[in-house]
Amino acid sequence: MVSDLQRRSAPIYWTDFLLSCSAGWALAFYWFNAPLGQPLAWLALLGSAIAFFRAGTFIHEIIHFRNGELAWFARAWNLFMGIPLLMPWILYRNHVEHHSVRYFGTPEDGEYLPLASAPPIETVKYILQTPALPVLTLLRFGVGAPISWFHQGLREWQLTAASAGVINPYYRKSFAKSDERHLLIVEILCLAWLVLLGVLLAQGVITWVHLGRAYMLLGVALGLNWVRNLAAHKYGNYGERMTLAEQFNDSINITGQTWLTMLLFPVGLRYHALHHLLPGLPYHNMGKAHKRLTARLPADCPYHATNQPSYFAAVAQLWRGARNTHKDESAVDIWRSRIARS
Repeated sequence: MVSDLQRRSAPIYWTDFLLSCSAGWALAFYWFNAPLGQPLAWLALLGSAIAFFRAGTFIHEIIHFRNGELAWFARAWNLFMGIPLLMPWILYRNHVEHHSVRYFGTPEDGEYLPLASAPPIETVKYILQTPALPVLTLLRFGVGAPISWFHQGLREWQLTAASAGVINPYYRKSFAKSDERHLLIVEILCLAWLVLLGVLLAQGVITWVHLGRAYMLLGVALGLNWVRNLAAHKYGNYGERMTLAEQFNDSINITGQTWLTMLLFPVGLRYHALHHLLPGLPYHNMGKAHKRLTARLPADCPYHATNQPSYFAAVAQLWRGARNTHKDESAVDIWRSRIARS
């Protein structure tokens, strides 16, 4: 039904990314220099965070590129987003495991956390991590990386526990040897960027106020993705392996055409169940593919059951599951014990 929609359009990718990235940096420049008492400054902060969120989301598309596909796009993404915001795309290489029947929904899946099968406090703890995200990225590249280059034990820990873009804090997996050189290169570039900022700070070109505003901007941008993750899956699995059909049924399409959906689910993220069904489908064809499948598949097809009308409906479903889970039945506790044993 959708075989003609598998081809990626390079002009769409480049145009969308460059416009989003340019808008993000332009609004960020205004945010860094406008008086805090000016309402437009705070609008610029929000607009810049939203634009950076959209531009940053292309990291997900990059991971699904075939070998050699749009190679310069991936390099440009690192140049304009990955290095300045301390999130080079190689840290997201673990995403391919999220589509594996071996790892999906288990403690070895970095992008899954069984919040719907754990008491509500686990969801609250997940959300409260958001302000710490910019600090952790700064420590990862500004302190941990350079020290680990000269300390083998720290390097091994960093490659296992601090080199993957995950929401699962229990995720531990060795970084692929074949990608270590790539990682080292981007670590050096990120450190050089931080050193440059340090020099500019020492010379008075920028101030601590600018760095504080940068922290706020990065926190909002990362926070948008952090809360968006709550509506990507049902998050009810207790850690056992799931079949491809179960993986699909655990995923969610947000079908409501609201402004919030457009902002929280850029670059095709609203069709997350569809993505798990067809991981290679380019984001710019997902809406068309979803309409075809919705119209042509029979009413009793499981595809329709993955649809949720809004972000709030999906999160409410997760919250109901959490409220109905007793403390002694917490899936998160099961995950912790499994990780400890391994």
